[in-house]
Amino acid sequence: MSRQEWGAIRLPLTYDAPRLSAEVAALAEQEWGVNGRVAPAFANTQAVFLKGFAAASGNASVEDREILAELPYARELIYSLVPAEPQNCVLSYLPPMVDVGLHIDQGEYFQQTLRVHFPVTTNELVTMYFGACYRLQPGEVWLLNNCAVHGVENAHPSQGRIHLICDYLPSPALLEMARSVPAIPGEPSDRLRDKLRAKTLHYSQLKSRQNNV
Repeated sequence: MSRQEWGAIRLPLTYDAPRLSAEVAALAEQEWGVNGRVAPAFANTQAVFLKGFAAASGNASVEDREILAELPYARELIYSLVPAEPQNCVLSYLPPMVDVGLHIDQGEYFQQTLRVHFPVTTNELVTMYFGACYRLQPGEVWLLNNCAVHGVENAHPSQGRIHLICDYLPSPALLEMARSVPAIPGEPSDRLRDKLRAKTLHYSQLKSRQNNV
């Protein structure tokens, strides 16, 4: 399965979305923060690492973090639902009216893993972009090609979005599962593509100005 051949695949898996949402909602507010995510694409987002560390930290360990013990159902999903070995796993919060601009996750780690999204909470104005638009719902499990150009829009004025995002080593079982389901083409949107591209350009210019100060 070549990385150039796909953007988003909905896997034939499901989980108890209200149970996962309630478990995540019980986390203390101070657990959320930048947590080593320094890429411009993640400006204004928050995260809680459950396994491993942000790529920018330089720490290659994929050990369980202490906080995972407070999330037994999330741990069950990470280790038991997807037929592959988990690596880094993070809860990612996208606040209201915040977008993640178009970007590609680069580096050897991302070339060697497959990224799976478990939507925890979302709203009707959240749109993932992988060459086309996708609206992921709680209870669904999606394999998303983070080595392709991608981004996300949250256009809701008051509701955020949380995803449990886990990277897995590409086992034969996971690859076969991905091949077994029909492709979902998504909906084209020049508006969203251009908006997220402009977001990326904005942060690139901002970083350039900061470096020149």
